[in-house]
Amino acid sequence: MSPSDPPVALVTGAARGIGAATVRALAADGWAVLAVDAASDDPALPYALGTRAELDAVVAGAAPHAPVAARIADVRDPDALAAAVAEAEQRWGGLDAAVGVAGVMAGGVPQWELAPEQERAVLDVNLGGVLNLARAAVPALLRRPAPRRGRFVAVASAAATRGLPMLAAYCAAKSGVTGLVRALAVELADTGVTANAVSPGSTDTPILAESARLYGLASAQDFAAQQPQRRLLDPAEVAAVLAFLASPASSAMTGAVVPVDGGLAL
Repeated sequence: MSPSDPPVALVTGAARGIGAATVRALAADGWAVLAVDAASDDPALPYALGTRAELDAVVAGAAPHAPVAARIADVRDPDALAAAVAEAEQRWGGLDAAVGVAGVMAGGVPQWELAPEQERAVLDVNLGGVLNLARAAVPALLRRPAPRRGRFVAVASAAATRGLPMLAAYCAAKSGVTGLVRALAVELADTGVTANAVSPGSTDTPILAESARLYGLASAQDFAAQQPQRRLLDPAEVAAVLAFLASPASSAMTGAVVPVDGGLAL
């Protein structure tokens, strides 16, 4: 990468929510971004997931700031993620950051009553998808010549440390994400590549809306009362921290799980 080339990022779950906000934040900072999303519903889940139209709108909105392209890939498919990483490298000459945001929600009943296919979707997307991204992206980050400044960043959740009733699979998956980034940080050691996570609180996204439905709440706004700031987070507030962790400014941080939760962890 020459000094004039933009840094290159790949973002999963890019069609909406925190993923879309992260694409916009990175593009505004001058990154070339491959925006990745499955862009299709999952028959195991009873709510609508991101669409190709939403993904295309994110790319169109971010593209005036920097090179941005869309890629359809399900994070549960290691080959699809490997192909996405290869596309980023072919388009822009390498990869400098991989940001795992893709996630789904299921629950609403005790763990032992949750339909196995719903539990599998939560674990396979929220944790397996981050593992698959690391498998595909970390070697690409390491392919950059030293001194490197590669970044692997994932979205965990306040659910990683709080026992949330009727969301056991989601809690388990997000706890796994925090364990993964800590282990990756040690494995990457002094390579110049770091691994970190953010742990959002209640953020105004479709996943939170589905959580409200599962809990029988009138709307996602009902979650605001549990956070000391007494409001929901905007996806752009979480994306700002993800963009920081992807940047050279986060060079002294690795293995960190950063709460972006309006004080929920207090």
